[in-house]
Amino acid sequence: MKPTAPDPADTDAWNAYLAEGNAKQARKRVAADVLLRDPYGRVLLVNPTYKPGWDLPGGMAEANEPPEDTARRELMEELGVRLTLLGLLVVDWVAPHGPWDDQLAFIFDGGTLDQDQADRLRPRDDELSEAAFVTAAEAAGRLRDRTRRRFEHALKALDAKHPLYLRDGAPLM
Repeated sequence: MKPTAPDPADTDAWNAYLAEGNAKQARKRVAADVLLRDPYGRVLLVNPTYKPGWDLPGGMAEANEPPEDTARRELMEELGVRLTLLGLLVVDWVAPHGPWDDQLAFIFDGGTLDQDQADRLRPRDDELSEAAFVTAAEAAGRLRDRTRRRFEHALKALDAKHPLYLRDGAPLM
């Protein structure tokens, strides 16, 4: 039988209980990407220098960083874009693959840039070699399978106006 949690009123005992759980329980890797469009409805893709293929703009969360903050930080660091996210499109539980443990991957709606913003968009650090607005069909052709499935469901969630939960790129509900 597992020990009973201490009374939360006993602050020291409660904090010790939480610390023990924190030390023993699994931690998840978190990725946060953004679906960002131009006035023509094309979507933004970026070409990372540290891995093959194109990707959605975004990146990996830092310790204790909320996913939406990750998405905004990565857009600012890599592309110099500051924006307000319009909502969640997808959460995808990604099974362990290769040397990586499982992770949670988020896609947020970044809305539509005006033409001037879209025209000025350029990579601002050495993590990206290119950034391009492409049609959804072109994007599907450039993205790796796992990301492509997530991207396609993000487009469906955008049209349906409600987020989707995926398990390895496939909806459960």
